Amino acid sequence: MTPLAPGQPGPRPGGAPLAWIRAHPYAFDSALALAVVVAILVGAVAEPHGPHGPRFGERELTATTVVLAVAAGGALVLRRRFPRSVLAATGLCTVLELLLETGVPRAPVFCSAVIALCTLAARTDRSTTWRVGALTVLGLTAAAMLLGDRPWYAQENLGIFAWTGMAAAAGDAVRSRRAFVTAIRERAERAERTREEEARRRVAEERMRIARELHDVVAHHIALVNVQAGVASHVMDSRPDQAKQALAHVREASRSALDELRATVGLLRQSDDPRAPTEPAPGLGVLDQLVDGFVRAGLPVTLDVPEATDALPAALDLTAYRIVQEALTNVHKHAGTGARATVRIARDTDALTVTVLDDGGATGPDPAPRPLDPGGGHGLIGMRERVAALRGTAETGPRPAGGFQVRVRLPLQTTHATNRAARPGRGFCTGETE
Repeated sequence: MTPLAPGQPGPRPGGAPLAWIRAHPYAFDSALALAVVVAILVGAVAEPHGPHGPRFGERELTATTVVLAVAAGGALVLRRRFPRSVLAATGLCTVLELLLETGVPRAPVFCSAVIALCTLAARTDRSTTWRVGALTVLGLTAAAMLLGDRPWYAQENLGIFAWTGMAAAAGDAVRSRRAFVTAIRERAERAERTREEEARRRVAEERMRIARELHDVVAHHIALVNVQAGVASHVMDSRPDQAKQALAHVREASRSALDELRATVGLLRQSDDPRAPTEPAPGLGVLDQLVDGFVRAGLPVTLDVPEATDALPAALDLTAYRIVQEALTNVHKHAGTGARATVRIARDTDALTVTVLDDGGATGPDPAPRPLDPGGGHGLIGMRERVAALRGTAETGPRPAGGFQVRVRLPLQTTHATNRAARPGRGFCTGETE
């Protein structure tokens, strides 16, 4: 059996016969019309009230009966396409049979009207079924009572009333069940499409989170390696001792980058392991180590942090660390020669404020461009995304006195959903919502 594609509806109940009928509706209706014609003709020559049950061949088959039977049965071929017209035609044939075949037993021409009424009820709405069904039931029953040669309470008259009424009810039941099955199928397909769209959205968000985390983990180390490698190349001949020191810094920065990258990739590979590490990145507790790395790379940094207080939420702690890391990396890459940076961490009852400032330093003959556009650069974009995940605010831009500043305010009273969204073990604290 060929498996179904996602979102493809399953096979409808009923098996091969119903599938063939749906594929060949006119062939089925033609066979039904032929069966109705045969049934009318057989009923016309049968004597239902014989002493030993029904007997065939006791009654004469007239040309009028044959014409009416063929006309009423043949109209059923178009019952799906023109249900109202077919019902009117079969009802007219029934009334003509009552008018023209007086004095002789009736032929069951009305059975074609029963099938036409059932079809109309199954293919239209309920209000139409009630209106047309009531008109058909009352009209054919009244015609049989008024035009026939039997008493109004005869069995044949009551039979017309019962059969037409049951036809309308049966058609309405078929229509209701068909609408119910269609609604369930559409609901299932819509749910399947929603699941696929949600899965695609989560995949896209996870890719963005991984890219942002890898950028934050590796970018500042690579920046340090680049700067120190340039220094080593510049002073290799004139000051070999300083070149060796710069290469040592390159080796240390590259080793740190590899360690953090290995931790991050290891977390991704062990995402289904309940014992996997849940905090692949450090927090403000090791901020002094981060600052020491920049100081050894030639960037003087003044660190102003409060004394040890209550532990921060893991998501907020990691986000604050990454903000300082990215801001100092930008200072080291873009600030002028001799620039100095200041990192201030302030905490009150409502929020944690992280501020990173630099004085711009001296500008050389070919200074590197500063990111004056507060919206430019993947680092600043990732910083804003991290802050937005914790419902904080971020201000970045040049200072009036020269240099650049990054100021971020992270609320401490985050909601439960935000903490879940930014949890380090669940998407690297970048804002996954559930």
